[in-house]
Amino acid sequence: MAAVEGGVPTRIMVAVNESTIKGYPHASISSMGAFDWTLKKIIRSNTSGFKILLIHVQVPDEDGFDDMDSIFASPEDFKRMKHRDKIRGLHLLEYFVHKCHEIGVACEAWVKKGDPKEVICFEAKRVQPDFIVVGSRGLNPFQKVFVGTVSEFCIKHADCPVIAIKRSTAQTPQDPVDD
Repeated sequence: MAAVEGGVPTRIMVAVNESTIKGYPHASISSMGAFDWTLKKIIRSNTSGFKILLIHVQVPDEDGFDDMDSIFASPEDFKRMKHRDKIRGLHLLEYFVHKCHEIGVACEAWVKKGDPKEVICFEAKRVQPDFIVVGSRGLNPFQKVFVGTVSEFCIKHADCPVIAIKRSTAQTPQDPVDD
């Protein structure tokens, strides 16, 4: 699976998102698990044989009112809000990039905005990783109807193999929808 000596490294796209429990800049339990699993089970000590492509997709507020309690009095206020959102995504990625550099594995990271399942598949088509690793909350069928699953969509629609890593039962919060 890994690149041969002197060859092109295996490119692994890892989708990461923020915690619904702790918020920015904390990574979700599922994405942290997927990242750690990739390091332990795939990369191991062969850091030169791989390149990690980290993607974080920020979800725009559905009703368009992220900051209902904010007062916007000038165009600068909107610029500050957009800048704040960008910074939040960068702080999330900073943790993962730092970890990659600590162990010596090459990486790239970027933030996109939109529906995570569609953006991840689009970006996978664009950057052509060898495979994608995503976290999975392990929701039951009833929960999936209301919440939906990014991992299931990516498995069905991505142009490359997708590995979904379920979080351990020890890490599952009281409400499994939380992450």
